[in-house]
Parts: sequence; C-alpha cells; structure tokens
Amino acid sequence: MQTVTAVAHRGDPYRFRENTLDSLRSALRRGADAVEIDVRLTRDGVPVLLHDGTLKRLWEHDRPLSALSADEVCGLTAGGVPTLVEALAATAGSRVMIDLPGDPSARAVARIVAVARECGATDRVYYTGDAVAMLAVRAADRSAEIALTRTTLAPTRPALLEAIRPRYLNYRFSLLDRALAEHVHRSGCLVSCWTPDTRRSLRRLLDLGVDSITTNRVDALNAVRGFATGF
Repeated sequence: MQTVTAVAHRGDPYRFRENTLDSLRSALRRGADAVEIDVRLTRDGVPVLLHDGTLKRLWEHDRPLSALSADEVCGLTAGGVPTLVEALAATAGSRVMIDLPGDPSARAVARIVAVARECGATDRVYYTGDAVAMLAVRAADRSAEIALTRTTLAPTRPALLEAIRPRYLNYRFSLLDRALAEHVHRSGCLVSCWTPDTRRSLRRLLDLGVDSITTNRVDALNAVRGFATGF
C-alpha cells in the first residue's frame, strides 16, 4: 500500500466535539499522522480553535468570536475551546495542519504564525486556506509549509504558485480525478484533499495517488491503507 498522510479533520469529531483537546488526542491515538485544526482570533488577539465565526453551532451561544475575549470564550464554553498554545502542547511531537477560515486579516495571520513560532512548533506546523490567507502566511514566514486550498477546477495561476510556493494543492476530494492528480504532480506540488469519509471514496483517492487525505474517520483511512491502529 502506498504511503499517504492521514490527517484527522478537526480531530476525531465522530467521538468528541471537533477542535477540542479530547478530539485531537483521540485522533492521534487512532493513528493520525497529523491533526487539522481551525484557528481564529478572539477580540483580544488570542488564537483559539473554532471553525465557525460564532459559538452557536458547537456551544449554543450565538456570540461572534471576534466580539469575545479569550477569558469570555473560556467562561462560555467551560474551557472547551482550547487556545492554539494548548492545542500545540496537547499534540507535542505530532504534525498539525492549521486551517485559517473566515478571511483572516494579514495581522491575524501574522499573530497565529507568531504563536506557533513562540511555541517552538514551526517545524511541525503547516497551514492551509485560500490564496489570500496563504499569501499572508508566506509574508509572515518565508519557510512555512503550505497546502493551498482549491475549490474549483480552474488552473492555479503560475504567478500565484510562485508567490505562495505551496507544498500541496489541497482540493475538495470530489474534484479529484487521475488527470488532475497527475497534472498537480507534474507541476511540482503534492496532492492533498478533504474530507472523504467512506471507504469507497478513500480507496478511490488512494488509487489516484494522492499524497495526503484529511478525513473525519482516520480509523477508516488507516484500515483502507492497511494499517492497524489497535483501537
């Protein structure tokens, strides 16, 4: 079976609430090579793990994160929303893919990159997001590893590739076919994708030769790629 990186999407969300420390730890126990987390800033500039712009879906508080301090987020969620510092400590020694949702400002991106650096995690952290966010990452860290998100089949402009210098082109999994995977490889990038969860989809992507798969079911991916995790 080929080598493919198994990335746990927001941790292990079928067993624990996404983007929580329990979710991240569970994914690593189940054999994830890396965990993917979503990072945004609180009102007072603290990077925390949250995909949505508000606490409504996960924590039943219809409050925008950008209007809350880190202490307020902690109080409203009983400490359930970890800071990036806490997440990096909980995943020590493991790879972490930081997704930057919600059109973050260049200043916000620079803050997130700085925190990763302050935690000594630069060598195990990499970033994913749209072109604007990834240009901000590249400006903040010339050596950062990047997976540039692609949501269409439109060719990626050569000037953009030159400016961002991504290691991966990161596609919605349903867009990928053999021709596209081969084209990306010829361009000098690796192929990553998100978020297939069925074994049929996972097998198809392995057959296409993708290099990294972000999934909500890392145990299923491990089973398909022939690895026994023991859990």
